[in-house]
Amino acid sequence: MLIEAGVNLADAFSQPPTSEVVRAADIVITTGCGDACPVLPGRRYPDWPVTDPESAPIAVVRGIRDEIDAHVTGLLASLPSI
Repeated sequence: MLIEAGVNLADAFSQPPTSEVVRAADIVITTGCGDACPVLPGRRYPDWPVTDPESAPIAVVRGIRDEIDAHVTGLLASLPSI
């Protein structure tokens, strides 16, 4: 579905954030990993409650894609410009 929006993730796969990745980030977006995700002080941890697309019908996956796009757009708008 992302290829329809011009995003090729053919070689991508889902993985939990490592402590290394979290240390390098100011904002860590989660989608329901709860206590399984490493948490470090001084970071923002917005949780975006999105439906798991695994085995979902194509129309549902498109809706999830659009929902994540709206979240990203909102996040970018909230960041200070540099």
